[in-house]
Amino acid sequence: MDPAAEHRQQLRSLRDFLLVYNRMTELCFRHCVCNLNYRLLTGREESCLDSCAARLVRANHRLMGAYVGLVPALLQRRAAEHGAAAGPSGPPASPEPAPGPAEPAEGAPAAGT
Repeated sequence: MDPAAEHRQQLRSLRDFLLVYNRMTELCFRHCVCNLNYRLLTGREESCLDSCAARLVRANHRLMGAYVGLVPALLQRRAAEHGAAAGPSGPPASPEPAPGPAEPAEGAPAAGT
């Protein structure tokens, strides 16, 4: 991978992390902090924020685990479909197709139908 592409990937990863972090912070703050008259958090607010953040982190870990488990199967299916569409006279299918739009759910109508 060339340095420019690696740098873009690192920036994309940082941006994704910051979006998740900011969204989590906003959700927990709105849920737990009721009074902005004081500089310090009350014990109740602090424990609420701790449990809220822990729940969201656990949920994020479960989602990422499911995503990591599904991606290889999706890539393999997409490569197989690409190979079948190219036919025997077409170019050989690449091992890792370029990322595209999300796959439609099973049984869902395809776009444009």
